[in-house]
Amino acid sequence: MLRQSLSFIALWLASTTAQKSGSFADGGDTLVSAMMMFVGNPEKVYILDKAEGNAAQVKGHSAWGSVWDMNTHQAEVMDVRTNVFCSSGMHLPNGSFIALGGNGAVGVGGNIGSQFDPTQGTGAWDSVYQDFDGGRAIRILNPCGSGDNFNAPECQWFDDPTVLAMKSRRWYSTTEALQDGSVIIIGGFANGGYINRNYPNVDPQFEGGAAVCTYEFFPPRNQDPPTFNFLVSTSGLNAYPHTFLMPSGKLFVQANVSTVLWDYNANVETPLPPMPNGVVRVYPASGAVAMLPLTPDNQYNPTILFCGGNDMPEYNWGNYSWPYVNTWEYPASKDCQRITPEPTDGSSPQYEQDDDMLEGRTMGQFIILPDLTLLVVNGGLNGTAGYSQMTLQTPLFDLMPYGESLASGPVGTPAIYNPKAPKGKRWSNAGFDTSQIARLYHSSAMLLPDTSVLIAGSNPNIDVNTSTIYPTTYKAEIFYPSYFSAKTRPAPSGMPQKLSYGGDPFDITIPSNSYAGSSNDAAASAMVTLLRGGFTTHAMNMGQRAVQLRNSYTVKSDGTILLHVAQPPPNPYIFQPGPAFLYVVINGVPSNGSYVIVGNGVIGSQLTAADSTLPDSIKADASASGSGQAGSNEPSSAKSSKIAIIAGVVGGIVVIGLIGGLIGICLVRRKRAAQKNQPSNLEFAMNNSSKFVSGGVGSAAAGADHDRVYQRDMSDAGYPRGHGTGLRDSDSSAFLPLKHENTSMAWGEGPPSLSYDGRASMTFRDSEDTYRGPYVPPPSPSKQPMIYSPGSNPRF
Repeated sequence: MLRQSLSFIALWLASTTAQKSGSFADGGDTLVSAMMMFVGNPEKVYILDKAEGNAAQVKGHSAWGSVWDMNTHQAEVMDVRTNVFCSSGMHLPNGSFIALGGNGAVGVGGNIGSQFDPTQGTGAWDSVYQDFDGGRAIRILNPCGSGDNFNAPECQWFDDPTVLAMKSRRWYSTTEALQDGSVIIIGGFANGGYINRNYPNVDPQFEGGAAVCTYEFFPPRNQDPPTFNFLVSTSGLNAYPHTFLMPSGKLFVQANVSTVLWDYNANVETPLPPMPNGVVRVYPASGAVAMLPLTPDNQYNPTILFCGGNDMPEYNWGNYSWPYVNTWEYPASKDCQRITPEPTDGSSPQYEQDDDMLEGRTMGQFIILPDLTLLVVNGGLNGTAGYSQMTLQTPLFDLMPYGESLASGPVGTPAIYNPKAPKGKRWSNAGFDTSQIARLYHSSAMLLPDTSVLIAGSNPNIDVNTSTIYPTTYKAEIFYPSYFSAKTRPAPSGMPQKLSYGGDPFDITIPSNSYAGSSNDAAASAMVTLLRGGFTTHAMNMGQRAVQLRNSYTVKSDGTILLHVAQPPPNPYIFQPGPAFLYVVINGVPSNGSYVIVGNGVIGSQLTAADSTLPDSIKADASASGSGQAGSNEPSSAKSSKIAIIAGVVGGIVVIGLIGGLIGICLVRRKRAAQKNQPSNLEFAMNNSSKFVSGGVGSAAAGADHDRVYQRDMSDAGYPRGHGTGLRDSDSSAFLPLKHENTSMAWGEGPPSLSYDGRASMTFRDSEDTYRGPYVPPPSPSKQPMIYSPGSNPRF
């Protein structure tokens, strides 16, 4: 069983290791293009790609999984058996992760795998890439550290849909962790496409078997996946719906231009106002979306921020095959809106106009930083996510100016959004360098424990293509936010390994040599922040959430600061159980993160206790001060070397019981006879006979007309009740099967149901295209890529 450190205590050696704030540094090679990414523990970042022809090999085939080491910036390949293309994912309460769904097996050039499954209309397996159908896969990973044997089954992906699978095929589904650590899985496509509809859209619920307007759970509940009517009403633009758990237990869900509060247990929806200005934020518009940090000042009441995306008229979005216009010519939106779904003052929730972004962005991605500002990275000035070899307006690939990319104008300069700044002053990119690497479709970003940001990926191509204008990208970068200018960073001790929901507070010690200036001022500025980066893909971080813990302080005469810190609020709906990193921020400068597990480490009821009671703050006399170096530390040039870390290892055990009974089971598939000359069921079937049909350019309200908001009754679910005043640590952190009233089966009792809902699941195609044969990357367009930075021409 895995024994791994649950504590990450680091000292910043400013004199030799400072990075230039606002700069990018070389992050090494990820080996596979980083379509999906998550921080598994204080040492490792796990990366997933779609099944494609990466040069890196594992077990005799191209790899589409890797693990990146934070200390060395080097990656190692990992074997993933099924096609992870456009999956979703989430953490589990014990620190494990799941990746859900994906696409059918594909071969060279994105063609259907060599063994065709006529019952699903997709590839079952491919003899070249050796990928299996991932449409219903539930993949589980137990993150391992450098001291573990990565060749051991316990450190590898478990990926066998014959043993563990969802009830429905899902591609572009959304996941959200629930208060008990279980996961809800929402919507998706059966086999994919550009947007989730035919046109005309006469069958919004099923789309001939291509749409999945249902939801299910992990672990599974004893029911067939119910229909979520909101997905029917938002048909077309409902892939990766933005979903956030509310303190009341309801889910906030946004797709197309509609919004609801949803009681998923009763399947009752309460409509909220539509998105203003007709701006679409979900894939493929792909706006930057995040829940703002939950703090004592806002009473831990969520506000959701939406920025960027695209306001194309409804017709222009096209259908499963391709958009109906040249999306790369259509500017992305810079509009920002925020909404508080459950106001505490009794008012009705309303969208509120926020400051515009500094430039329009599609595929921009929010990363919440430990100082509780939001960094936006990646994306393009024009167009949408997705890729294609044609549009209805440009029917020949030779005429596509950016290869297969449906976006143009990469935005290489990050920007910071400060939610506490007054209106009109919330955005800034002052002092930020501009990356020269285009980060468009299938890019990703993730906060690292040292508070820098890993940026990787970009691959708007059906298969690996390193010669096109926006190529398959393996080079990673590390961005250093503004607080890296500090000469001294907090070096806390006493950081906990576990956090509970309410209960006794804990103390953190800040030595005087880890801050500068007045001790009393430093103590008064101190924040303790709890961050979860989530599972990132397609410009969104599923599960990303930040909470500021309440604290008071005692300042000693020698300048030592003792922070008295409250446990997270006694409501697991506010911050769901599972892994996170704990930071101390003093004078706006964060410490390195300490890895913690929030909750009892198992799926099920989380123990709660009374909210922590803190002592009053005590100041020292005015002479107390920190001995750390004051001011900023800007080296003459940005260094790409790793920040030096002294890591204190504190014992902790995460026993992974989840897949113990599954390890050693090999994928066994009965190979079906290959069926040649089958059309590709990947994203965009090609039809050279199509002609552009004008008349789709209308007002932005056209999207709102298509995506109707409708009224439903909903009873107030109320706040969850505690389970008594006593709080007990779990005597085991094993993630064991749990039986409760709405779970059909416990883990280890047998394989989950593999049955579908009885419908034929054949992929919709507008037209049949022929098998394209061996993949040859299309020739690179003559136009060279340009990276947008402020002040340059924003249209090209």
